[in-house]
Amino acid sequence: MNNDTALARVPLSDAALDELARKVADTATVVGIGGSARFSQEISGTQDRLTRRLVLHHGFRALAVQDGAGVGAELDRYVRGGEGSAADALAHAWRPQRTEETAAALEWIRAFNRDHPDDPVRIFGVKPAQARPEDYDAVLDYVRTADPDQLAALEAHLEPIRTAHDIDEHVRRARGTHPGRPFAEHARDALALVGSLPGIGEHDDVLARMRLIVDFHEHSVAGRGDYGGEAAVWADTIGDFWHRTGLRVVYWDGIAHTAAAETTLGMTPERGPGPTVGSVLRERLGARYVSVAIGFHHGDLGSVVVPEPGADLIDARLGEVDAPAHWVDLRAEDVRRRWRGPAKARVISGVYDPDHDATGYIGVASLPEAFDVLVHVRRASPVHWLP
Repeated sequence: MNNDTALARVPLSDAALDELARKVADTATVVGIGGSARFSQEISGTQDRLTRRLVLHHGFRALAVQDGAGVGAELDRYVRGGEGSAADALAHAWRPQRTEETAAALEWIRAFNRDHPDDPVRIFGVKPAQARPEDYDAVLDYVRTADPDQLAALEAHLEPIRTAHDIDEHVRRARGTHPGRPFAEHARDALALVGSLPGIGEHDDVLARMRLIVDFHEHSVAGRGDYGGEAAVWADTIGDFWHRTGLRVVYWDGIAHTAAAETTLGMTPERGPGPTVGSVLRERLGARYVSVAIGFHHGDLGSVVVPEPGADLIDARLGEVDAPAHWVDLRAEDVRRRWRGPAKARVISGVYDPDHDATGYIGVASLPEAFDVLVHVRRASPVHWLP
């Protein structure tokens, strides 16, 4: 199996990645590999290459992704030899994961599992089961037959909000393409309409699908009014998987979720620090949870060009090293002393605006408490989106 066949550019050398994997795996049961952006092939490629080494040389056998349980099950079926392609397996995945880079990672895991049928890598989603586009179709098809007079009213609720499965509602708001009314309100009204139809009680499947749709929108970033996710719920999923299987886990997400300490979001500093998945795992696992943060200095992410970081960001300090990429282990005491104290790390979310670059960060009370390892890439370039 060739470690050099990844699609993405990975600026760290093989030797550097080997050493990084060895350092990370030394104490870890769960490794959170977080990126400062989801649209950089250098960041996703580094996540992938590091994960391959943790699998090949250090016995990690599970990958947790920020997606629903259903998507996780589809990815798991594919890497364990299921039918179809990696792109097919990603068809219902969260949009940032539908890339050629992610597909290449899945293909590698599938090949590994083919060669190790008795010791496979598993994949699971950290979120509960979520609604999918076919749930909207099933509800609409039922009403089309059962009470066609109500179809137009139901479509008026469901058609605008199903777009959130392609572009998150909060991203549509930021881009000025949101139709206006909160999607969760539309979903609740649609549930009330379907629940009032004569004979609906005999069709539990339709109601269950409609409740999934409501849950999806109520628990979205826009529905919660919070970018932080549901830290305890997602951490429970990772912890329960480990306790049930005994498998060491790699967790892919953004650094705002993988940080091992509470974070403050630059877009909503008034909310103050909030828990992360990583902070919950650190509280429960101690040093057995290791947090790796992958950031970058500047670059073109396709949809946006990100300028050089402000002087108050750790990305600027890391960028003083003249190299395509490098990494720092913050666990060494002399290194901890140099980096100790409050810090801001750049974050490029789906609503990032370079005109408001100063708000694109997460703040932590102490950098070495939030991250065990920092990986810094000099220049970022865009991922390759699947059709």
